[in-house]
Amino acid sequence: MTSAARRVAIVGGGAIGLMTAYHLAREGADVTVVDARRTGRGAAEVNAGWYCPGESAPVPGPGMVTKSLAWMLRRDSPLYIRPSASPEFTRFMYGMWRACTSQANLAGYRASLALARAADVGYADYRADGIDFELRSGGLLLAYRERENFDAHLATLGIAREHGLDPQVLVGDAVHEREPQLSEQVRGSIYFPHESYLDPNALMRGLHARLLELGATIIENAPLERVERDGSRVRRLVAGGRAIEADAYVLAAGAWSGRLARLFGAGVAAQVPVRPGKGYSVDVAPLVLRTCVNLADAKVAVTPLATRLRLAGTMEFGGLDERLDRVRVAAILAAPGRYFRDWQAPSPADLEPRAGLRPMTPDGLPVMGPLAGLDNAFVSGGHGMMGITFGPGAASVMTDLVLRERHNPVLDAFSPARFSRRRRAAGAVDQRLQGVR
Repeated sequence: MTSAARRVAIVGGGAIGLMTAYHLAREGADVTVVDARRTGRGAAEVNAGWYCPGESAPVPGPGMVTKSLAWMLRRDSPLYIRPSASPEFTRFMYGMWRACTSQANLAGYRASLALARAADVGYADYRADGIDFELRSGGLLLAYRERENFDAHLATLGIAREHGLDPQVLVGDAVHEREPQLSEQVRGSIYFPHESYLDPNALMRGLHARLLELGATIIENAPLERVERDGSRVRRLVAGGRAIEADAYVLAAGAWSGRLARLFGAGVAAQVPVRPGKGYSVDVAPLVLRTCVNLADAKVAVTPLATRLRLAGTMEFGGLDERLDRVRVAAILAAPGRYFRDWQAPSPADLEPRAGLRPMTPDGLPVMGPLAGLDNAFVSGGHGMMGITFGPGAASVMTDLVLRERHNPVLDAFSPARFSRRRRAAGAVDQRLQGVR
């Protein structure tokens, strides 16, 4: 079957789902995108909009266990874990803490950089194809007030240099020469000159419009209800009361991917342990900055767009809810005052903060590839905070896999099978321990 004739159904209309659909459609596939609400919602609409390979190391890393235990006691901390007795939640957090090693973090960083490589050219191609969105170069500046955090990041820059990211370490006057808005409280910074940023809301709208121009079908407000299988093949989806038939199916439902994976089968669910990590963003009046800035100790991203300044940050592990926590929003609004000169926090009453759910995995890496026991179903999920950074690369390698059955070695680190292997190993340990008892 040729790619031009192949029908592909994609579950999820966020950043990864829309970009994957776009890559498939422009290669001639007959694409249907189905989403439980309108496209571009959730993490896609509230993220910082950064293309930032330099910041693509997995969330689990050295020292994260100690920090997270301290942060759990503060509702306004960069990381908040809402306690739960759910076995699924416990397994997820145990897996994340187990991944907090230098070896795992550095290996994950290398794999992430390989996946991110396509985005720089990818977004230029999107614009050349008529997708209209604000895209700016100028690099990414990481600002540090705490020397310990600054020194910890310096230790990882060797990998960034290997991949041609050219990180520049700035201290003293060099910090303020790079960004005059930073105050004297900033002790050091790291500048990645090749990073870019964009308006994520405009990108989502542009992808939606271009897909329609390419002949794709977009079905909104249609939650996935049922997956009908015939042995090892998915025959159809039922979403919003509507049957959707295709030759191949891609699960790209963001933070909901873990829950929806159960509809594909019990073995599939074990391979897609995606849970939500809630983040917040708030748009305020513009501030003149030379580029985007990471307030690194506070974990707040600052994006200077044409008509507004976007502040985004925090990570909250809990359930699938997008309720606002005003304490956490206030912490985001207060953070720039510790880094920028003369920052005046705007009144919360004049703002419209939003929350979105990032799709997180225990080891902090995406889960991409064929679904267990199915010949024509795939997953592209768990991209965490890196949907914009990973999106074009993920869409490209998944298009090769779905249309041409061509496996790109980049996918090796992100295989869904890695979670089945880990679960079997954990089960074997449990059995041995029970035998001892």
